[in-house]
Amino acid sequence: MTMIELKTAADALAEFTEAAPDRDFLHQPLNGEVRTWSRADALNDARRLANGLRELGLDPGDRVALLSKNCAEWVISDIGISLAGLVSVPIFPTAGGETIRYVLEHSGASAIIIGRLDNPAAVDGVVPDEMVTIAMRYPSIECPHQWDELVARSKPHIRSAGPAASETMTILYTSGSTGRPKGVVISYGAFAYASQACVDVMGMTEGDRGLSYLPLAHITERAVLVGPAIYAGAELFFAESLDTFREDLGRARPTMFISVPRLWVQFQAAVHREVPPQRLDMLLRIPVLRSVIARKIRAKLGFADTRLFGSGSAPISESTLRWYERLGIRISEGWGMSVTCGLSCVNMPFRSDQIGTIGAPVPGTEMKLSENGEILIRGPGMLNDYYRQPELTAEAFDEYGFFRTGDKGEWLEDVGAYRITGRVKEIFKSAKGKYVSPVPIESKLAANPIVEQVCVMGAGLRAPVAIVVVSAATQELPREEVRASLERTLDEVNVALESHETLSHIIVDDEAWSIENGLLTPTLKIKRSLLEEKYEGQLTATDGHKVAWVND
Repeated sequence: MTMIELKTAADALAEFTEAAPDRDFLHQPLNGEVRTWSRADALNDARRLANGLRELGLDPGDRVALLSKNCAEWVISDIGISLAGLVSVPIFPTAGGETIRYVLEHSGASAIIIGRLDNPAAVDGVVPDEMVTIAMRYPSIECPHQWDELVARSKPHIRSAGPAASETMTILYTSGSTGRPKGVVISYGAFAYASQACVDVMGMTEGDRGLSYLPLAHITERAVLVGPAIYAGAELFFAESLDTFREDLGRARPTMFISVPRLWVQFQAAVHREVPPQRLDMLLRIPVLRSVIARKIRAKLGFADTRLFGSGSAPISESTLRWYERLGIRISEGWGMSVTCGLSCVNMPFRSDQIGTIGAPVPGTEMKLSENGEILIRGPGMLNDYYRQPELTAEAFDEYGFFRTGDKGEWLEDVGAYRITGRVKEIFKSAKGKYVSPVPIESKLAANPIVEQVCVMGAGLRAPVAIVVVSAATQELPREEVRASLERTLDEVNVALESHETLSHIIVDDEAWSIENGLLTPTLKIKRSLLEEKYEGQLTATDGHKVAWVND
C-alpha cells in the first residue's frame, strides 16, 4: 500500500459517520443489557473525552495509560486520546501490580483510564497519587474522575490539524516471555498502514462484523481486528466474560473471527465432548452426511455466518488446521509482531497447500532470511523505536534497515510461503551436542486431540522430553487409556524425527498452564524458561514408562 495521505482511525470514523451517522458501530454487554453506540455516538464521545482530557491539564505528547479488559469505551478512549494529541499506553488487564507500576513509571504516564478488571486489587497502591485517574462505568477502583461524567460535561474537541505520519500514536509494552516488557513506539503512519493492509488483504467491508475478546493491549486485536474494522466501517461486538462468551458470540454472528491456537484447540475439544473423535471422523467420511454434520458443528460453535477465520500470536498445529478444514472452517494462519504493528505475513486468501505455513508477506512489507535462517523484515508498519532504549533499537536492525525478528523460518518455493520453525533463542543443545528446535516437534505432538498444551525441552539431557497438559475431558478418562494414546503419538512422532531429536518420554501434568499461574503470557504464549524451571527435577523420573505423570 502506498501512503499518499495519512488517514487516522479518527479520520476514518469521521468519514463513515458523515456517510451514515446512525449506523450501529459498537455493542457492549453488561449484566445482561447491551449498550450500543452508533458511529455518531462513538465519534461524539471520543471528541468529548479528548476535550475532557485536555481540561484535566494534559498537554499534547503526554502519555495516557489504558488499563481495562476489552470494551467499547476502550476503543472510544483510544480514539479520544489521539484526538487530544496524547499518546495511549495500553496495559494488559491481567498484569500484576509490579508490571503496572513499571509501565506507568517507564512510560512517564500522566493519566490512567481504568475499566473492566478481574482483579482490581492489582491496582491498589500502584497508581501515584498525583496521576490523573479516570474510571469507566465498570466496578474497579475508586477514581476522582468518572469516564461517563467527563464525557457528558465536556464539549466536543475539533482538531485543527492532524498528526504527522511519523508522530507517536501509542507505546505498546510487549508481554514478553522473559524479562521486563519493552515499550514499542508505534506511529500514526504505521498503524494506518497496518490497518488498511488488513482491510485490503481480508476484503473487509461495512457489512462485516467482528467479536473483540482477545486483549486489546496486544497488537493482534488492536491492529488486525479493531483498527481494520474502523478503517472498513465494520461493526464491533464485545464479550462480557468467559461465562457469557457463547451468548456474546451468538449475538455478534461474526463474519470474521480471529483466535489463538490454544482457543482453537479448546473449541475442538468442545466438539469432541459432544462427538468422540473416532465417531466424528467416521461421519465425515460419509459424503452424504459430511456437509450436514460440518454445517451443524459450525453453527453450534457460533460460526454460521463467518466467512473468514484467522489464527495468530503463536504457532498452531497443522493437524488442527486440517481438522477444521474438513468442517469448512478454513483458518488462515498469520504472523506478525508488535514491532511490525500486527499482521505482516498470512495465508490469505486461504490456500490448502499453504497449511502449516504463514503464507506470504502483505503488500508493502518485505521479508527475507538471514544466513542462519532468522526472519528479517522491513516495511511501513515498523516501530519508530524502543521507548527510552536507543541501544536496543540500534541492535534490532541490520545495516539495510531490516528488523531482526528472532524467529527462525524457511521459504517454501513450491507453495510460495514462509514457514516458522521456532525461535532463535528457543533452540537448545542436547547432551549429544546436536541442536534441537522444539516448535516443529510440539506441532507434531499436538496432532493428538487430547493434547491441549505442550512444551518440548531438553538442554543438556540425553534426549528431549515433552511435557503435555491434556484436555479437561481427557482427565476424566482412565489413566491407562490416556497413556496408551500418548504412547502411540510418541512412537508416531519419533519415527518422523532425526535421531538426535527423538523424545525419550512424555510427562503429563493435569494442571493447565495459565496467565494466572504465570506460565502463559497475556497472549497465551508459553513461558518456556519458567516451564523448564518448574519441571527441572522431574524430567528423568519416569519409572520406566514412556508416559509418566507429574509427581507420581
